[in-house]
Amino acid sequence: MLRSNPNIQNQYELVCIEDLVLPHHPLRKIQKHIDFSFILDLVRPYYCEDNGRPSTDPIMLFKMLFIGYLYGVRSERQLEQEVYSNTAYRWFLGLGLTDRVPDHSTLSYFRERLKEGDVVQQIFDQIVLLAIKHRLVAGRVLVTDSTHLKANANKQKFVKEEVTKSTKAYMDELDEAIRADREAHGKKPLKPRKEVGKAKETKVSTTDPESGYMVRDGKPEGFFYLDHRTVDHKHNIITDVHVTPGNVHDSVPYVERLEYVVKKFGFESTLEAVALDAGYFTSYICKKLKEKKVYAVIGGRAYTPVKGLIAKWRFKYDPEKNVYVCPQKHELQYCTTDREGYRQYKSDPNHCSSCPLLAECTRSKNKQKVLTRHVWQDSKEWVKQNGRSKSGKYLYRLRYQTIERSFADAKELHGLRYCRFRGKKKVQQQALMTAICQNVKKIANLLAKRAG
Repeated sequence: MLRSNPNIQNQYELVCIEDLVLPHHPLRKIQKHIDFSFILDLVRPYYCEDNGRPSTDPIMLFKMLFIGYLYGVRSERQLEQEVYSNTAYRWFLGLGLTDRVPDHSTLSYFRERLKEGDVVQQIFDQIVLLAIKHRLVAGRVLVTDSTHLKANANKQKFVKEEVTKSTKAYMDELDEAIRADREAHGKKPLKPRKEVGKAKETKVSTTDPESGYMVRDGKPEGFFYLDHRTVDHKHNIITDVHVTPGNVHDSVPYVERLEYVVKKFGFESTLEAVALDAGYFTSYICKKLKEKKVYAVIGGRAYTPVKGLIAKWRFKYDPEKNVYVCPQKHELQYCTTDREGYRQYKSDPNHCSSCPLLAECTRSKNKQKVLTRHVWQDSKEWVKQNGRSKSGKYLYRLRYQTIERSFADAKELHGLRYCRFRGKKKVQQQALMTAICQNVKKIANLLAKRAG
């Protein structure tokens, strides 16, 4: 029959907090398999040894922040309230039912202290090393991509500034390749490159000046940050997190971050292949990966030829003669190598003037066809050939199962879709903490499954 419970919950009960947490609660797995005691050694330099008031346990404060990122709690005030009323959170933090929960101001101050130095980065590295210790990271195939994070800034509040675009980091290497190529073809060396970059007007946010104004096809327009992430293919463990402004191209930090990961975690002898999106398909990246003998699979770019003209792929390159051969079997001879590293191949105007395909080949007034080929084009052709192979197609499909899934999990479950804070350093901390949560959750689940 219908009835209600009129009892008021004000009676005292003798209970054990251990019995109030579900046996298969995710925090139980984390508590069992992840040891956070190493945090004490990392934060020790930021605390006084022999004077001052006794501090709140830094491991407990980090775990409290960890809970916030793990369950998508966006503010310290709300996190304090959640911990106060959640028995499982109290158990994970080592608090009793009547113990006082750390104040949100204490938590905010602790978060600011973590920003000093690279404590969060060291915690992230220790978690990755733990995964390597348990053989959850193979280091054989690394998958890299980036995703945009909406900056904590109004896109209507900005000023326009002239920003000098600095020259690329690999220009010295490119200049040397150009010099060698011109010398091999009997050309005079070019004059030294000017160090001053091109000035460009760009939007700078007055709310968060360190963010970048992003304009990309198929992406929202506004002030964003980019989270460049690298994962290991074996169990999708995140091995690197790097934040840049939203107007930085994906390919700019890639080589440096790859070398950092390989050196940091000792992947020199294990790394065999990488899988990347089309945004990383540049001559320099292809060249560096080929030099490192890393099997590279990179998505191709869809180049749309000029409507009505013959596509470039129909001109066949002959490496022995160093010429291009047009569909009419006419050779385009090498002319010069320009400042940007492109060889120029030109046809004979006298021959082209009587060619039946002239209207479909070129629209130049002097009736001459010009094709370009980068000095590092052989490396790009090597990457393209990798992508056409059976193993290359399989590796490229790994992107959807690894890096794309990792970003989706971070945005949907851990609040990485928006930046909680302002400034590159704070956004880097947010991205690292989110990655730590994802790694810890995955490691705990895998070890629990392995233990049966």
